[in-house]
Amino acid sequence: MTEQPAPYPVRVDATQEQTTRWLWLVKWLLVLPHAVVLAFLWLAFTVLTVVAFFAVLVTGRYPRAVFDFNVGVLRWTWRVQYYAYSALGTDRYPPFTLAEVPGYPAHLSVEYPERLSRGLVLVKWWLLAIPHYVVVAVFAGGGLWLTSRAGDDGWGGNWGSGGLIGLLVLVAAVVLLFTGRYPRPLFDFVLGMDRWVLRVAAYAALMTDRYPPFRLDMGGTDPGSVPAGPLPPAPTGTGTAAPVPAGGATATTTAPAGPGGRPRGWTAGRVVALVAGALLVLVSTAPLAAGTGLLVADATHREGDWLVSPASTVSTGRYALVSDRVVLETAGADWVLDDLVGRVRVQATPTDGSTPLFVGIAPSAEADRWLAGVGQRMVTGDRMWDGWTSGMGRMTTDLAGGPPSSAPTQASIWAAQTSGPGAQRLTWTPRDGDWTVVVMRADGAAGVSADVRLAATVPALRAVSIGLLAGGALLLVVGGLLVALAVQRAHVPPGPPTAPDGAGTAPRIPGPAAAPTAETAPERATQEQAAQGR
Repeated sequence: MTEQPAPYPVRVDATQEQTTRWLWLVKWLLVLPHAVVLAFLWLAFTVLTVVAFFAVLVTGRYPRAVFDFNVGVLRWTWRVQYYAYSALGTDRYPPFTLAEVPGYPAHLSVEYPERLSRGLVLVKWWLLAIPHYVVVAVFAGGGLWLTSRAGDDGWGGNWGSGGLIGLLVLVAAVVLLFTGRYPRPLFDFVLGMDRWVLRVAAYAALMTDRYPPFRLDMGGTDPGSVPAGPLPPAPTGTGTAAPVPAGGATATTTAPAGPGGRPRGWTAGRVVALVAGALLVLVSTAPLAAGTGLLVADATHREGDWLVSPASTVSTGRYALVSDRVVLETAGADWVLDDLVGRVRVQATPTDGSTPLFVGIAPSAEADRWLAGVGQRMVTGDRMWDGWTSGMGRMTTDLAGGPPSSAPTQASIWAAQTSGPGAQRLTWTPRDGDWTVVVMRADGAAGVSADVRLAATVPALRAVSIGLLAGGALLLVVGGLLVALAVQRAHVPPGPPTAPDGAGTAPRIPGPAAAPTAETAPERATQEQAAQGR
C-alpha cells in the first residue's frame, strides 16, 4: 500500500477539460482584461505582503483579512494561468473574483496559520527559499514569477511564458491543434510544475512556515493536500463556498454582515480602496526618496553657499576638452533658473599644479564654429553634470584636428571665461539657451589635464526637499489609511473552527432545524391536555 504524502498547507487542484484546437492561439488577447486588473491587484499584494512581514515580525500573526486578500490574488492568478499559457487546461473564461468558485476547474487554497515564526520571517523568503528559486527558474524561466515577472510583463503573474512549463505547454498546444487532444501525461507533468511554483510563491509571500517539499506532485488533484476525512466546516471570508475536494461537497453561502448590516470580507469597493491605497503608497516612495536624497546632498556636499560635486579628472592629448550641450529652456520663467539653479561654478585645477588653464562657456553654435577643425575630446552625456562628473573615461569622443586659430582668451564668443595658473573658477548666471563649456590650455597648446568640479547655489534646494517630503508623507498617510480601512472593514471576526483548506470562503450555514418526530408529537399533545385539565 502506497503511503499518502503529508498534506501541505498550499493546495492546488485542477480538472482537465476538453479544449478546442484553435482557441489557445488567441487566449493572449482574451486575457488582457485580466492582465490589467491583476496588475493593480499584484501591486496591492506586494504592499500587503510588506505589511504582513512587519505584522508577523511584531505579533507572530498574519492579519487574516490581508491573508484572505493575498490568497485571493494567488487564486485569481492561478485561474487565469490555467486558462492561458501555464496549462491550457480549460476554455472556460476565468471569473473576475478573488473568491473560490466551486464550478471552475482550477482551485487554490492555503491553510491559515494561527501562528508564524518571527525569526523565520526574516530569512525564509530570500535565504531559505534559494534552492526552490533555482528549481522554479528552470520550470518558469528567469526566476520566481512572484518577484521578477512583474517588471517584464506588467502584472507579475505570467510564469508560464518561459522555461520548461512554457515549452511543454507549447508542445501540448501543437498536439492539440493537430489531434484535438491534450495528452494526459503531459497535462499531469505541467500541473506538477505549476503546483511547485505556487507552493514556493505562497511560502515566499510568508503565508506558511512549512518548507515546500522537493516533490513533483503531478496530476490535477493535489495528492499531498486532499483531506483524509469528510469536508470540515469552511473558514469565514469573502462569501463563497469552500473548494470541493475529491469526493467532497460544499454549499455556497454568504459572508456574515458587520455593524450596520455591511457585508464582511473583500467586496469590490474594498478591493478598489485597497488598490488605490497601495498605488498611493508606491507613488509616495518617489518624492520621499528624492526629498531625502536632496537633504542628504545639501548636508554633505555644501561648501558655503555652493552645492559641490566630487572632483573628476579629465585629460586629452588634443587641444580642448568640450562638454556636451547644456540646453536651458524655461519659456521666460526666470524664477526656475534663479531659484532652482542659482549661480553655476565650474572649477578646473591643472593636474600638474602649474599649467595655466582656460575655462569658458559659450553658446553652442558659436563654440562649434570656433572649434571647427580643432582636435578635441568631447565629453558626452545627457547633462553637463553627468558628462563632467561621472564616468569621464567611458563617455568621451575624440575628434581629430589641428590647433585653434588663436589662443582661447582672444576669442569673443564667451559668455563667461577665466584663465591663469592654478585653480580656475568660472562663475556664471544661467539663462535660456544652448551652452557649451570648454577647458583648454591658456596658450592654446595641445595636452590638457585637469580636475573638474561643478557647483551651483541652488537657493531653493531645502524648500524643494521639504516640499517633496511633505507631499510624499501626505501620499503615504492617505494611502496607508485607505489600506488600513479596507483591511479593517474586510476583517472577519473569529468564528467556529475552520477548515484547513483556504481563505476567502464563507462560513458554513447550519442546516434547518430538525422537524418534530412521530414520537414527540403525541407527547406534546398529552402535555397540552394535562395543562388544560389543570
